[in-house]
Amino acid sequence: MNDESQNKMGTPTPEELREQVERTRDELGQTVEALAAKADIKAQAKGKAEAVKAQAAEKTAAVKAQAAEKTGTVKAQAAEKAATVKEQAAEKTASASGQIREKTGQAAELVKDRTPDAVLEKTAQAAAQVRESAARAGQYAADRTPDPLLEKAGRAATAARANRAPLIAGGALLIAFLLIRRSRGRNR
Repeated sequence: MNDESQNKMGTPTPEELREQVERTRDELGQTVEALAAKADIKAQAKGKAEAVKAQAAEKTAAVKAQAAEKTGTVKAQAAEKAATVKEQAAEKTASASGQIREKTGQAAELVKDRTPDAVLEKTAQAAAQVRESAARAGQYAADRTPDPLLEKAGRAATAARANRAPLIAGGALLIAFLLIRRSRGRNR
C-alpha cells in the first residue's frame, strides 16, 4: 500500500499530525493558564475583595439615597402636621375665648337682672371705694417701688386693662354674691 491509500483509509498525514499537535499545545496552554489562575489564591482574593468593595459602595450609596429621601419626606410630613395642629389649636383657643366672654357677659347680665337695686347701689358704692382705695394704694406703692418693678407692674396693668370687661364682671359677680350672702345671713 502506498501513502496515498493509507491517507484515505484514516491514517493522518504528517501535516495533519503537526496541526493536531499545535491545536493540542494551544489547548494545553489554555488549560495550564486556567489552572494557574485558579491556583493563584491571592489574586482571586484580591479580585473578590474588589468586587465586594464595589458592591458595598453601591449598596451604601443606595441606602444613603433612600434614607435622605425618607428623611425629607418625614420632615415635610412633620412640618405639615405641626402646621395643621397649630392652626387647629389657634381655632379652638379663639372659639373657647369667645365662649368664655359670652358666658361671662351672660352671667353678669343675669346677676345684674336678679340683683335688687339696693344691692346694685351698694355694689357701685363699694366699687367706688375699692377704686379710690386702689388708687391710693397704687400711688403709695408707686412712690416706694423701684423702677424695674414699676415697669413689670405697668405691663401687668396693661394686660388687665386689655381684659377689663371679664375682670369687672367677675368682680361684680363676687361682690354681689357676698352681699346677697351677707343679707341672707342677717335675715335669719
